[in-house]
Amino acid sequence: MTDCIFCKIAKGEIPTDVIYEDEHAFAFPDAQPNARGHTLVIPKKHFSNIGEMTPKDFANLSNAITKISKGILNNSDGMNIFQNNGKIAGQVVNHVHFHLMPRFNEDGSKFEWKRTKEISEEENKALIDKIKSFLK
Repeated sequence: MTDCIFCKIAKGEIPTDVIYEDEHAFAFPDAQPNARGHTLVIPKKHFSNIGEMTPKDFANLSNAITKISKGILNNSDGMNIFQNNGKIAGQVVNHVHFHLMPRFNEDGSKFEWKRTKEISEEENKALIDKIKSFLK
């Protein structure tokens, strides 16, 4: 995809500080970090969402995420990993990417899941059943 900003970054067409690079993955600092050391890890091959990736593609990216995570965890108090798919989920750049967010005891941030709508047991089970049916 020629107009994808992350593809351009991975190809070196847009300069960035390279945190990690291998044959399949590329990691660089987030341009608008939410934490010190906020790192993005992307596959070099373009995928719009995680559902387009094969297990092998995901495994290759996962290797890079694991290596970088060890470096983050060795230099912080903890870490969050985020990955969004689709605009409704907060995906801004239409290229698979993982946010690795170092956490520090004094960073003042608090991560918590907040539900704004109750989910009935029936609603939950109906979607889980659809997911299970798809996987058969």
